[in-house]
Amino acid sequence: MAEKKRVIVYGGRGALGSKIVQHFKSKGWWVASIDITANEDADENVPVKLSECFTEQAGQVTADVAQLLGQQKVDAILCVAGGWAGGNCSSKDFYKNTDMMWKQSVWTCTVSSHLAALHLKPGGLLTLPGAKASLAGTSGMVGYGMAKAAVHQLCQSLAGDDGGLPSGATAVAILPVTLDTPMNRKFMPDADFGSWTPLEYIVEMFFGWACGANRPASGSLMQLLTSGGETESVATQ
Repeated sequence: MAEKKRVIVYGGRGALGSKIVQHFKSKGWWVASIDITANEDADENVPVKLSECFTEQAGQVTADVAQLLGQQKVDAILCVAGGWAGGNCSSKDFYKNTDMMWKQSVWTCTVSSHLAALHLKPGGLLTLPGAKASLAGTSGMVGYGMAKAAVHQLCQSLAGDDGGLPSGATAVAILPVTLDTPMNRKFMPDADFGSWTPLEYIVEMFFGWACGANRPASGSLMQLLTSGGETESVATQ
């Protein structure tokens, strides 16, 4: 009997993370979710304890994942944790929003990268959540843009021969514009939903990559371009 494949979803309780957990489970994979709250659909959960100290939170998650996995390796680590906040550098909430963006994006991606170095199988997959907007200036959402640009840089660094990932492993960042989530629809009810990327597209793309199908080169920043309800993934040059 073939060994069951394993995936860790960082942010497994969010809108996209929940769909990823459900899909991989439906395909017979063992799924662990890392998030502030548990996902009941996952086989295992690693709760993230909120902290103002990065090394404290990172150490807690790293130790708990090591205890959970033991000597087992995983086939993929999919980080889809994150959030959004607007505002430029004159905003009264500039410091607070920038701090929140750093915690939600850079902290989670940094931990996911280290977990990949420790627990990913050779030839495994690590995905990180970037943003197309951060390929240029983001004057109306500075904290968000800074954090996502850091994620892009991290992804490209991991692809180097001395990036720290297991041999043959692939790190890829996805760069969506707007995801079609219930929360986005609630706050932007008059938007053109046909230009928003469906979560199902990402879920199926991730599953294909995790199985080795059409996987981009390591370090790729894959823009998700949606128009008229049709989505394509295009590598940033």
